[in-house]
Amino acid sequence: PVLDTEDAWVSVEGPVSIVELALEQKRIHYPLVEHQFVLCTVLYAIMRLSLKGVKPLSLFDSKGKNAFFKDLTSIQLLPSGDMDPNVLSIRQQFLLKVVSAAVQTLCSSQKDREVSEEEYFPFEKGKNWPTLAADLAQYLQISEDLVRRHYVCELYSYGMDHLGEE
Repeated sequence: PVLDTEDAWVSVEGPVSIVELALEQKRIHYPLVEHQFVLCTVLYAIMRLSLKGVKPLSLFDSKGKNAFFKDLTSIQLLPSGDMDPNVLSIRQQFLLKVVSAAVQTLCSSQKDREVSEEEYFPFEKGKNWPTLAADLAQYLQISEDLVRRHYVCELYSYGMDHLGEE
């Protein structure tokens, strides 16, 4: 990009500006950043919803695991469209666990004390875990409809019929 500067700033001496430093940086490989984002989201869900027995790296194939330890500016081979059915099954089970834990947490907190989801998760206003799981399903090559159907079933099983109908 072309950066226009005023004449008064041209003669200024001192350290290099942050804009110039940013322009000198190598460009990142965006799909690799998305891949890292998926791992961060998975780890955050495991931590926040206290999911037990989940091995986060088991959700990725060998190419995906290797990509985590590479520089973000390097172009890496990422998982292709053809996935091992066992990995897809593990991913599906994980997403269903996230939805179940989110609904269970919400319902138990509302039964204990009539509190809203925003009060129970104060730092996550507007974060809807089942919706996040459905969005994550797209990255993990799992059907969003499957996750949404499980969400509705969970709502009905916890007696939240009014939310299930929506």
